[in-house]
Amino acid sequence: MGDAYMAKAVKSIPEKGVKKVSKPAAKKKPVVLAKKKPAAARKPAARTVAPPVKKKAGVKKAVKVTPKRSAKKPAGKKASKDMTRYRCKLCGYIYSPLRGEPHNGIPEGTAFDDLPEDYVCPVCGMQGKGRIGKWGFDAWRPTRYLCSMCSYVYDEKRGEPHRGIKPGTKFEDLPEDYVCPVCALDPKIRVQFGKVFKQGFEPLNV
Repeated sequence: MGDAYMAKAVKSIPEKGVKKVSKPAAKKKPVVLAKKKPAAARKPAARTVAPPVKKKAGVKKAVKVTPKRSAKKPAGKKASKDMTRYRCKLCGYIYSPLRGEPHNGIPEGTAFDDLPEDYVCPVCGMQGKGRIGKWGFDAWRPTRYLCSMCSYVYDEKRGEPHRGIKPGTKFEDLPEDYVCPVCALDPKIRVQFGKVFKQGFEPLNV
């Protein structure tokens, strides 16, 4: 028993300088790579996308602005230079070409002679006085003008003799530097609104 045990122990001790021979490794199968097609044989891209264009900062696209068309006046009727006013004999209504009657389809600048033949006085019709046509109007021009600031009335018949304006002087013939005499004496009006010239007067219809 002792000899057999010693023999096994000696066999289990590896000898120095002796290398263990390992079993040969199994041969690996070679890997076959797929061949790439030549560049000429490749199909062209279905769609080419252009690179995005960078916008410059601060540059805006020009926007076309179409001007609004002004309302056309009735064909065949041009603005007349005749600005003579006409007054209804019955009710005193005054037709002014400068104002016209837009609510009745008559634009501004329409002279009295250019009114339609069936034109009637708008005031008499509303008051039930009948259909007064163009035949019921007379040429009229204002002789009294009202200051829109203080209600002073300049009367052509009276004039302003104390200021060197003779009686009968038309309002249109007054000097361009004419100012309202009442407003000129009022310090509040003079300080807040300044001088009131001819443009600050309105014609009186009576």
